[in-house]
Amino acid sequence: MMKFFRKIHLWLSVPFGIIITLICFSGAMFIFEPEITRSVNHDVYYVKEVKGEPIAIGELMESVKASLPDSVSITGVTVFKDASRTYQVNLSKPRRASMFIDQYTGEITGKYERLGFFSTMFKLHRWLLDSANPHGEGVKVGKTLVGISTLIFVIALISGVIIWWPRARKNFKHSLSISFEKGWKGFWKGLHVAGGMYALIFVLAMSLTGLTWSFDWYRSAFYAVCGVEHTPRNFGRTANVDNKGNKDGHERGERRGGRGGRHGSEGNRHDGENRHEGRRRHSEFGRWQQVYEELHNQNPEAAQITIGSENASVTLGNTGNGRASDRYEFNRRSGEVSLTTKYADSNEADKLRDWIYSIHTGSLGGLFTRILWLLGALLGASLPLTGYYIWIKHLLKKEKHH
Repeated sequence: MMKFFRKIHLWLSVPFGIIITLICFSGAMFIFEPEITRSVNHDVYYVKEVKGEPIAIGELMESVKASLPDSVSITGVTVFKDASRTYQVNLSKPRRASMFIDQYTGEITGKYERLGFFSTMFKLHRWLLDSANPHGEGVKVGKTLVGISTLIFVIALISGVIIWWPRARKNFKHSLSISFEKGWKGFWKGLHVAGGMYALIFVLAMSLTGLTWSFDWYRSAFYAVCGVEHTPRNFGRTANVDNKGNKDGHERGERRGGRGGRHGSEGNRHDGENRHEGRRRHSEFGRWQQVYEELHNQNPEAAQITIGSENASVTLGNTGNGRASDRYEFNRRSGEVSLTTKYADSNEADKLRDWIYSIHTGSLGGLFTRILWLLGALLGASLPLTGYYIWIKHLLKKEKHH
């Protein structure tokens, strides 16, 4: 039986090893993408100086609106807990577009642009640089190869544990050691065996959750095992970004609420309508500041608050499910706010989907788990390479004896 598992481990790993390395390495690269992006483009994401009270949101939005072409509208604004972060203004198009504005000076600091390196790493991780959707239908080769390779990786990890355990029982401490006592050969073998055990939990978590984006049958089975019926995401959510201030990683294709639909068209239709309040023209953003202040007073520790045309969301925190948020609606005329959905009462499929994302990216425990996920992904990337080394050395030794 052990011989069978050895063959499974070897002959499934050999043809897919390089792809597994590319998937793990590229995934590791954008674990800290938000921090790196904000550091590289510091002047876009941070204000020059935190001074006094911010300019009213309505006034800021009117300033941004004046800079936009008629075909582009503002769908929402995100205010972060960090007072030094610029406000993120979400736009109707192009897809996932947003701009940033210094809330103390009213200066537009720039727009959201994914750095080229991370864009390449993301495409490599999801589609092996293949098109996300080459013709709108049919088999997507890159995506399929990523899914198959990830599934093979899970089998290789499990078979590796089965092979490792009998030896570990005899000398557990030695089976988890990585050293140069036996030269480079001993080091690479230790890195493969012990490194695989150290990374096991993390890479299994990444792989098992990542497969939900690869295969419909797996996603349905995964949700069923978790006791949840898989349903499409609730598109009624307020336009939002993740709690790092960047667009979502693995679910970027999902549209956010607060743009288009009834709310978006009604907001545009009523833009500029005459309200007899002080004989002033009504602004579609007139109540956004009032709504923000009320929600901020209710949730002073919220990681971020996003206001849309007639809806809003409050992101609850940076750890656990980082996408967890309470949702609200408000009267565009009076600014009266009403809670529509508490996170605890959200659709179970939506909650599980968000947890899958948090576990896959390692964001469930904040900075600490993201560091662990980074190290785990890098170890995962090394496993096929060290496995190739051990295999080739074995073949050369065997050839020499013959």
